[in-house]
Amino acid sequence: MKNIPLLLMGCGGVGRQLLQHIVSCRSLHAQQGVHLRVVGVCDSKSLVFASDVITRELNDQTLSEVCRFKSNGSSLSALGDLGECIVNGNTESKRKVLDIAALLGKATGLAFVDCSASSETIRMLNQVVDMGCCVVLANKKPLTSTMEDYDKLVSYPRRIRHESTVGAGLPVIASLNRLISSGDPVHRIIGSLSGTLGYVMSEVEDGKPFSEVVKAAKNLGFTEPDPRDDLSGMDVARKALILARLLGRRINLDSIKIESLYPDEMGPDAMSVEEFLVSGIVSLDNDVQERVKKASLNGNVLRYVCVIEGSRCEVGIQELPKDSPLGRLRGSDNVLEMYSRCYKKQPLVIQGAGAGNDTTAAGVLADILDIQDLFP
Repeated sequence: MKNIPLLLMGCGGVGRQLLQHIVSCRSLHAQQGVHLRVVGVCDSKSLVFASDVITRELNDQTLSEVCRFKSNGSSLSALGDLGECIVNGNTESKRKVLDIAALLGKATGLAFVDCSASSETIRMLNQVVDMGCCVVLANKKPLTSTMEDYDKLVSYPRRIRHESTVGAGLPVIASLNRLISSGDPVHRIIGSLSGTLGYVMSEVEDGKPFSEVVKAAKNLGFTEPDPRDDLSGMDVARKALILARLLGRRINLDSIKIESLYPDEMGPDAMSVEEFLVSGIVSLDNDVQERVKKASLNGNVLRYVCVIEGSRCEVGIQELPKDSPLGRLRGSDNVLEMYSRCYKKQPLVIQGAGAGNDTTAAGVLADILDIQDLFP
């Protein structure tokens, strides 16, 4: 049985779902000759870890309790009642995490898994890669930081996996890497990489007011608590930057042209969420509807997409043919078209659910298993 020590950063929806996947897949992994040994789980304030990370692990009961505590909004510190080791405080937790990474990195290796949404993990990640640890990311921020941070993080390419940073569990990164590795140069990528904005654009296509569609998306749980986090296009821009850097573009986030679906005067600094939804967004309906009509007269539809081609890297609304893969997109699926030498006229198309804790966590789990050969 191959044992893979694992330390998880982040106990939000994706992190909790990952732990549940690990527990529920024990028998499957045993058949494959693999055991995922969770030695520690960390949130922004506390770390719970096994008493001896070389030989012991957090048992499945403890992992289930972690999920229960965090889903109820409780602190990991309460898990001390179960007899586990606890470190409280942000600074103290980070120091202990690095101690564990240094110990296991030299001894058996460690899968350092970042399912947070924080930029605070970047410094730790840059340190653990030199300790012999493998890094698995669902967090996009480390890959969209400065080029210096990015170069450090990918300096050991065999030891990093980040499929779930773009398209959740869809094989976007793996497919792109296969094309690049085979010497098939990718010259154009265009894709709808936000399930929220994919849903919004396909609904306004049917004539529904933009404001009503956004409110409906929020009620369905498709958006962040503040829908402007989705409508700003920043999440799509981060995904576009990850893809562009994989293609060799040495650019930063501020190099990307980003079209926000609301003006600055309706931003979080100027207007509350309630004000935006009640009075602000309604004023955008006519403009969006005019753009929908204009596209329709041209035989096209509107989609919020990222475009990477040559030196061009931008995200925003584009008119696209109705009969194209992106034009046929309905609902919250992600769709990505890759054009290369081999896929010149008919692109390589990847489509499917590109969001959701379950799908994203499944992608992270697959990434962890993909590096098992690096462990003794």
